[in-house]
Amino acid sequence: MALLKFTKKGIYCPQADVYIDPWRPVPRALITHGHSDHARWGHDYYLCTHSAKPVIRYRLGQTINIESIEYGQDISINGVKVSFHPAGHIIGSAQIRLEYKGEIWVVSGDYKTEDDGLSEAFEPVRCHHFITESTFGLPVYRWKPQADIFAEINSWWQKNQEQGKVSLLTGYSLGKAQRLLDGLDTSIGRIYTHGAIENTNEVIRAQGIKLPDTTRINADTKPKDFIGQLVMAPPAAANSTWARRFKSVSVGMASGWMALRGARRRRSADRGFILSDHADWPGLNEAIKATGAENIYVTHGYTNIFSKWLNDQGFNAQIVETEFEGELAEINESENQEQTSEAKE
Repeated sequence: MALLKFTKKGIYCPQADVYIDPWRPVPRALITHGHSDHARWGHDYYLCTHSAKPVIRYRLGQTINIESIEYGQDISINGVKVSFHPAGHIIGSAQIRLEYKGEIWVVSGDYKTEDDGLSEAFEPVRCHHFITESTFGLPVYRWKPQADIFAEINSWWQKNQEQGKVSLLTGYSLGKAQRLLDGLDTSIGRIYTHGAIENTNEVIRAQGIKLPDTTRINADTKPKDFIGQLVMAPPAAANSTWARRFKSVSVGMASGWMALRGARRRRSADRGFILSDHADWPGLNEAIKATGAENIYVTHGYTNIFSKWLNDQGFNAQIVETEFEGELAEINESENQEQTSEAKE
C-alpha cells in the first residue's frame, strides 16, 4: 500500500492519519503555506513551520488549533517520520517529507527555486515519490534574474515620478507584495499600501522580518500626497472604485502571467513585470531531477504537457487532480481581500 493516497478531501497518509493541504475539513492537517488554496478553514488541527504560523493564524482566525515546527525537524506520527523543508515560494512555505519503512514521499506544495532573499531558499529533498506543481510548466516560461526585474520596476517608478504620475504596482497581498517591497528603491520616494497588503505586512513585521517603511492608505490620505509616489495594491484594485483617488496613474502588474502576450492588456495594466513566486520551466525540471525521484505526480498547472514531457525524459509521471490553483488562486484571493477592504473604507 502506498504511503500517500489522493482522496476527495486531499492528499492523505493513512498510516499517520494526516492530510497535507486538504481542501475539505479534516481532523489533522499538515500545511505547506498560507495561501488560501493550501491553508483552508475548518480543520481540527494544523501543523506548519514557525514562520508560516502567524499569517495562517491571522488569515484563518486566532482560535484555530495550530502548532509549528522548525525546518528540518523530524517528528514521528504513528511511526511515520515527518519533516518540513524550505520551498522558497513565500515566507514560511515548505515541502513536506514523509518516510515510512524506507518509502519516502515529498509534497512540494508551491515552490520557487530562485532565492529571493526574503523567503527561506528552496532546498531539494531526496525521495522516491515527488508531488509537484506545474503552474508554469511550459518551455515559454523562463524567468530573468529578479535583480533585472526590480531594475525595470524602479526605472518605471522613476520615470512616472518625473512625469508627475502615481505608480500603482499590483501584487497579491501575501508573498508577492512583500517580495516587491523588498526590491523597491526607497530613495525614489514614498511607498503607500492598500489595507489588505498592510495588514499582512504588520503580521510579518511582528515576526521580526524587516520590510521597507510603508504608509497605509486611509480616508484621510490626500490625493496630492500620491503624486510621484508608489502605491502597492492587490490586482483587483487597479479596476476598482478604490483606485479612482489617483488622478494621473500608471498601472504595473508583477506576475508570471505577464510572459504571455495579451495578459497585461487583459489585466488593464500599462506595464507588465515578469515576476513569479512559482518555479519556471527550468526550475521545475531542475527541482524534480534533484530529488532523485522516479515517480512524479503532477498537479495544478499545465499538467498534461508537463507530465508527458517528464515521461519522455524517463520519469514515471502521472497527473493528479487536486484543488490547488497556483498563482491564479493567489490573484483571486487578493481580489477578494481587496473587495473586503474597500467595503470597510
